[in-house]
Amino acid sequence: MSKDTFLKGALILTVAGIVVKIIGSVNRILLSRLLGGEGVGLYQMAYPIYLLALSISSAGIPVAISIIVAEKLARSDYRGANRVFRISLGVLAITGVVFTFLLYYGAGWLIEQHFVRDARAYYAIAALAPAIFFVTVLSSYRGYFQGLQMMTPTAVSQIFEQLFRVVTMIAFAYILLPHGLEFAAAGASFGAGPGAAAGLLVLLYFYWRHKPGFKHKMETQPQITQESSVSIISRIVKLALPVSLANIMLPVVSNIDLLIVPARLEVAGYAVEQATELFGYLTGMAVPLVNLATILTASLAASLVPAVSEAYTLGDKQLIYQRIATAMRISNLITIPSFVGLCLLATPISLMLYGTPNAGTSIAILAVGIFLLGIHQVTTGVLQGLGHTAIPVINMGVSAIIKIIMSWVLTAMPTLGIMGAAWATVADFGVAALLNMFFVYRYVGFSLNIKDTLKTGAASVVMGGVVLLSYDAIMSQTLHNSVATLGAISVGGVVFGIVILLVGGVACRDIEQLPRVGEKLAVILTKLRLLRR
Repeated sequence: MSKDTFLKGALILTVAGIVVKIIGSVNRILLSRLLGGEGVGLYQMAYPIYLLALSISSAGIPVAISIIVAEKLARSDYRGANRVFRISLGVLAITGVVFTFLLYYGAGWLIEQHFVRDARAYYAIAALAPAIFFVTVLSSYRGYFQGLQMMTPTAVSQIFEQLFRVVTMIAFAYILLPHGLEFAAAGASFGAGPGAAAGLLVLLYFYWRHKPGFKHKMETQPQITQESSVSIISRIVKLALPVSLANIMLPVVSNIDLLIVPARLEVAGYAVEQATELFGYLTGMAVPLVNLATILTASLAASLVPAVSEAYTLGDKQLIYQRIATAMRISNLITIPSFVGLCLLATPISLMLYGTPNAGTSIAILAVGIFLLGIHQVTTGVLQGLGHTAIPVINMGVSAIIKIIMSWVLTAMPTLGIMGAAWATVADFGVAALLNMFFVYRYVGFSLNIKDTLKTGAASVVMGGVVLLSYDAIMSQTLHNSVATLGAISVGGVVFGIVILLVGGVACRDIEQLPRVGEKLAVILTKLRLLRR
């Protein structure tokens, strides 16, 4: 097993992310059909509590471990890297046990204190407890492999975790359904444990496969003074805590939206039912599409953390700059055409995916946020790799405050309504991205390449025109929205690919870094004069 380039690692994580999303979508459909709205409601009462417990117990730990391990490896301190992993594994194993017992024995208390209103959700909460231990331990292994810049173990474990989770969720829910809806929901919740255990077994396989080679490097390395256990634990906590706070902040902001947006829509003149419907279009239909479009940029951010940390430890500012530039260029190649395409086809996509055109307005506005969110994710990875994990969290806090103010003011305007809430979300992404970019420029001297961005923008504009013409042409022939939408997207993708190559918006080294096919594809495109070296 060899170290991945950060771009190859990002692509590996992206493929895994797409597979996990597909499996998750199938799971939601099957679970909804099996349990119905009431059963899914019981499951959803338990799952946010589980996510909160995970955020406190282990979120941020993989990032911290990957940063420190990458630093050790940059100095050829293999013993130090292994020591960081063993200490973090021990600490997280203890933490996992503690939070498993807290959730299991605290389930009754949550019901008694009416934090969870339906007493039947007790079984679903308790059934999630074992998963915390496995996920917490699993996070240590993922952080270790990411620090080694080996993304394949993390990617494979994510797929196996999701697959086993879904299979066991559906199986236990089906078996326990005759005993009552609350037990079926508990069976669905319990599936998280076997899923995490399967993911952990995959990582153990990769670890034992990798161990002999790493052990040889440890034995042959020169003597290096090792960092104390207290110092390592202190650094992990210091780096992980801001990341954990960011993970906690996301559901908090979502809950604030829940409190503000429907209420301010009522002030704007909408009935309660209308406000709820519009809120569903925004948060349940538009936001997931934005998140789907940024799977690659999220993977780029994860892959950038150890890559930047390694270069920073070596004091190689040119390498840091080069890696940021490559990541940002790749991010823009995905997010800018996605923003244009989703904005122009917002209503047809809404009709195709959700069976209603009414989410089109929210989707079109939030599409602008895809570009901004991509910048935010990449720059967050850079700042974390530099060891400044607190800065992105502070920037998120500032942008969240601006979002809350804008949501409060704009959503209550009758002329805007839900569009005001959508623009507030775009502003949230934009402010966080700009603040991150400021600090990246301050520490590294990197700024967005205007020439490359304009090339991508120009190719996206051409693509957008072709997409609209294609949709109208196919729609007039077939009179079927889904066929016309998918056809327009396909044609637009091909056109964008050709135009971006013609204007020189893709670097040869970017193509060459693609797994397996990169070098051959670069040679072919160069011969066709679509790519210049």
